[in-house]
Amino acid sequence: MTGLNGLEMWLTGTRTELNAATAALTAAGHLVQRGTRHALTGTDAGRYRLYLRLNIAATATRSAREPDARGGALIDLDAARAHRRPA
Repeated sequence: MTGLNGLEMWLTGTRTELNAATAALTAAGHLVQRGTRHALTGTDAGRYRLYLRLNIAATATRSAREPDARGGALIDLDAARAHRRPA
């Protein structure tokens, strides 16, 4: 996979939620376009809508047996369930 170029999304939430989501998505890729926040009305008063377009590079996938960033090993849940004994 070469990545996601021109990924478009609409986010809906409070100012704080939109700020957090934008920061997380920007950390994952490159922010190409950020629209203007539009205030919602009615039962969604206090919430906003925001358009984002990003480019996100593809990352190499990890093996299920490869340790994670904290040094622990990932558990194969399907294998563990297949070998568990009834209570």
